[in-house]
Amino acid sequence: MLVLTRKSGDRIKIGKDIIISILEIEGKNVKIGIDAPKEVVILRLELLEKIQKENIDSASKKVDDISDLADMIKNKFSTEKKH
Repeated sequence: MLVLTRKSGDRIKIGKDIIISILEIEGKNVKIGIDAPKEVVILRLELLEKIQKENIDSASKKVDDISDLADMIKNKFSTEKKH
């Protein structure tokens, strides 16, 4: 891992076409800007990890739980059609 100390207004270039800009430093918070081509996916790691955990949790649900949910949905739509 490369560790750099930067000041507000400083920029870092990654590869041919990605630029990281330090926009503002306020206390312990740093506001950064990322300039990259549209095809480059940029994700906040904590959100990616949360999504992955939720996907794992969802995939580990019992089949009974999913069947119960399917039954609830069927019942809801059949009840709505009667009204």
